[in-house]
Amino acid sequence: MISAHVLNALNGIRHGFFSRRGGVSEGVYESLNCGYSSGDSPDRVETNRARAMERIERPPEALVTARQVHSADVIDVSEAWPHDLAPKADGLVTRVRGLALGILTADCAPVLFADTRAKVIGAAHAGWRGGKAGVLEATIATMTDVGAKRANIVAAIGPCIRQASYEVGPEFLKTFVEENPLNERYFSGSAKEGRYHFDLPAYLFRRLDALGLKEVQLLPIDTCREEDRFFSYRRSVLRGEPDCGRGLSAIALAD
Repeated sequence: MISAHVLNALNGIRHGFFSRRGGVSEGVYESLNCGYSSGDSPDRVETNRARAMERIERPPEALVTARQVHSADVIDVSEAWPHDLAPKADGLVTRVRGLALGILTADCAPVLFADTRAKVIGAAHAGWRGGKAGVLEATIATMTDVGAKRANIVAAIGPCIRQASYEVGPEFLKTFVEENPLNERYFSGSAKEGRYHFDLPAYLFRRLDALGLKEVQLLPIDTCREEDRFFSYRRSVLRGEPDCGRGLSAIALAD
């Protein structure tokens, strides 16, 4: 489990960006796969999620995750729900002590938020689609709707795919530059003609930095390259593997 110092320094917060280590799953899901949407055994996923919750001192039933669809939809969570009834969303916010907001990723960025003065926390699943659609801004807006103040919110961008591993085509670049010509700064050339490398974490960091938050931290980890520590959808596709596990990131207000 990896912690972010901006969140670690806050009283009353439990959080973690979990690696793939320490679980019971096997094969391409080895070992701490926490995604029910994968082809892994549900019993193993349940055990893995319980182990993760133990690390942040929460019971298994406290964990709340959504059906992530790369949207900007955010839910104000008042109580946990069964995983098979999870609503579609890519951002979660709560003021309820004890609930653990969870984000599942395998290259996309998990982003955790906290305002300890207002006792409001949030979590977002931010790939390029969700980031471009405004999931970060929507999560902050929902947090402020329930009492948080932007100037008191700290945020941490967790393990995700980094620029050296994220090769894209010209149509991908075009969609970003058409939105804002300054977005070209998030792309570098590739050794392959007509290809580029996209800097997802830098793109997300700049969007967060523009929101007037207290502090934003970016963890320098490349999920695609660090096979022994993280799941990676892109790595599994390049290898022709049938599936991959999903890593968990979670945050909770202590009881």
